[in-house]
Amino acid sequence: MVIFAPLFAIFAFATCGGYSGQLKVSVDCQNKTDSDLSVGIEFAYPFRLHQVYFDAPTCDGKRRERLFLIGDYSSSAEFFVTIAVFAFLYSLGATVVYIFYQNKYRENNRGPLIDFIVTVVFSFMWLVSSSAWAKGLSDVKTATDPNEVLLLMSACKVQSNKCLPLHKPVWASLNTSVVFGFLNFVLWAGNIWFVFKETGWHSSTQRYPSSTTEKQPSGYNQQSYNQGRYEQENIGQSGGTNPPGDFGQQSNYGQVGGYGQVGYAPREPTSFAN
Repeated sequence: MVIFAPLFAIFAFATCGGYSGQLKVSVDCQNKTDSDLSVGIEFAYPFRLHQVYFDAPTCDGKRRERLFLIGDYSSSAEFFVTIAVFAFLYSLGATVVYIFYQNKYRENNRGPLIDFIVTVVFSFMWLVSSSAWAKGLSDVKTATDPNEVLLLMSACKVQSNKCLPLHKPVWASLNTSVVFGFLNFVLWAGNIWFVFKETGWHSSTQRYPSSTTEKQPSGYNQQSYNQGRYEQENIGQSGGTNPPGDFGQQSNYGQVGGYGQVGYAPREPTSFAN
């Protein structure tokens, strides 16, 4: 984004703000001396067409009439160029900050937070301005269509006169401006996530889950260590391991059995001799 944003903004406002077009029509009157076979009409940014005028023959002697084009589309065109210029200036300043003042930019959360808000605003403004200018360009093409311009001339309303379009305006530059407008929207909207990662909001959401996962293995290891230590102490107190086939429970059981033998020992017979 740091590299492409200024370039895309330059292409957007240069192709729109530097445009100038021309159309030509032909008016062939029944009286050939009154004809004008090349009536040129020029217009340019900001497309205040209602101020663009031209002189057309009336096919009634040498008299000519002054006509104006229809429509004022300066608002959408100027809005588009304004957004492009401000986006260029901001992206150029942000590039300088990223390169030369990276440490100060990351000192606190204020710099990334401002950058995030401005990026969101410019993304929205690029979408609005590009959509408005696309609609405005469509209206400009309709208003400057040579066939539509011929309808304004009184001489062309007479069937005996022949009115023909000669040259249409070239729209390649303005079409390019609309394309770069929407490309700028995609570029700035895609950069929102990368700027968001620099803010404290993203850091706070990542801090707590990572600490929880780190505590679980340590507690498990401590429990395993205590259990192993407890088993070693029991083995030490019992005096070592028992011989094979000799279990402590059976030994104790034998003692109990010995107690039973003591309790039921045979008694000597009683003598009844005198």
